[in-house]
Amino acid sequence: MVFALVGLVVLALLGAVHRYVWRRFVGDTTEPGSRLRRAGTVAAFVLPLLSVGAMTSGRVGAPFWLQQVLAWPGFLWLACLLYLTLALLVGEVVRPVLLRVLARRDAARAGAESGTPSRTPAETSGIPTEAPDETRPRTEELVTSGSAGVSAPSEAVARTASDASGRVAEPETEPAAEPAATTHAPALAPHPSRRLFVSRVVGGAAAAAGLATVGYGAYGVLRGPSVKRITVPLAKLPRAAHGFRIAVVSDIHIGPILGRAHTRRIVDTINATSPDLVAVVGDLVDGSVADLGSAAEPLAALRARHGSYFVTGNHEYFSGAAEWIDHVRELGLVPLENARVEIEGFDLAGVNDIAGETEGQGPDFGRALGDRDRGRAAVLMAHQPVVIHDAVEHGVDLQLSGHTHGGQLWPGNYLAELANPTVAGLERYGDTQLFVSRGAGAWGPPVRVGAPSDITVVELASRQA
Repeated sequence: MVFALVGLVVLALLGAVHRYVWRRFVGDTTEPGSRLRRAGTVAAFVLPLLSVGAMTSGRVGAPFWLQQVLAWPGFLWLACLLYLTLALLVGEVVRPVLLRVLARRDAARAGAESGTPSRTPAETSGIPTEAPDETRPRTEELVTSGSAGVSAPSEAVARTASDASGRVAEPETEPAAEPAATTHAPALAPHPSRRLFVSRVVGGAAAAAGLATVGYGAYGVLRGPSVKRITVPLAKLPRAAHGFRIAVVSDIHIGPILGRAHTRRIVDTINATSPDLVAVVGDLVDGSVADLGSAAEPLAALRARHGSYFVTGNHEYFSGAAEWIDHVRELGLVPLENARVEIEGFDLAGVNDIAGETEGQGPDFGRALGDRDRGRAAVLMAHQPVVIHDAVEHGVDLQLSGHTHGGQLWPGNYLAELANPTVAGLERYGDTQLFVSRGAGAWGPPVRVGAPSDITVVELASRQA
């Protein structure tokens, strides 16, 4: 019941967001009945359906070719929807400012063409200005229209003399002054053409910003992860193990979008670092062995002096964890299912992901770490950072995790912080250090913004060196 309600809320939210995006990009910028409006309206219905299909096709057992067809447009549209919406929200701040600037420009231009001066601030505010004094002579009454330079008083004397013959001159009266034309402030409602212009400018800028962001983020994922290096001092590490290098890779997410070429890029990048050990920290795949087994085969080419190790992530339990554990073993990786091995100078342990609890295969720290010599340094592979408190209780010196993707799509990092003690990087919890990788792939949209993919070489340092 709870999941159904959450689903309805999510669908309602998606519907409202799509309605808003349609209105700003289509309804406000196109003419009713035009081809562009019809095309935009069709897209507003088709794109969300593709997104729903991309998210559910794998879960309902759709053919893999159909998952691939739906994945690219469906997942990419989710990323586009996010950044188009964010860009439009920024545009909501710009829109009224731009409308006001254009309204003032049009008012000034209209005043210049009609010869009517623009209103002063006092007139705009309604403060009465001083009325002209009708008793004072106006400038035009003091200047004659001829070139003889005769003054107005002389003309009045001559006029009086000519009227002395008996006709009494009547005083000349000025015609009643007509009230000055009132200049009204621009109407509050923008002119239709002005509103359309602003909608197209804001919409075009939002589309350019949103799509450019998604394009750059997709390029980063398809290009492959970069290599980061950090040094982690361990108090119990012997001098002989000083400088031991572990290549940490998580969240590869082989699936309908990221396939064999993606795996090959990651393997080549890891091998180029010449690590002593490779730690694959969960979420290797998004699909079954039958569909993705061949895409994972390049993992067999991993090279490290002390081998390559693997622990499950939550996505393995959506994809047939038992089959994948057998398959990675066939490829030469060593699965650590709540198990531990002794490496030169330290213990390497691994626990199953907490998602395995639904299958009775959850993490068992007692089995992995319970009977070890606590005088030796311990490095733990655990997919999710949230188990750090169990690691602290069992005397782990360093925990290697993934799962968060570093947020993957900004501002997703703020949401990831709500559910994880550490989103990315190295932090200390008591005597235990936790390192969280951003991951080498991407889930859902093959896009990363603000959280670039990486493979991290963790170099262990002995305090005795």
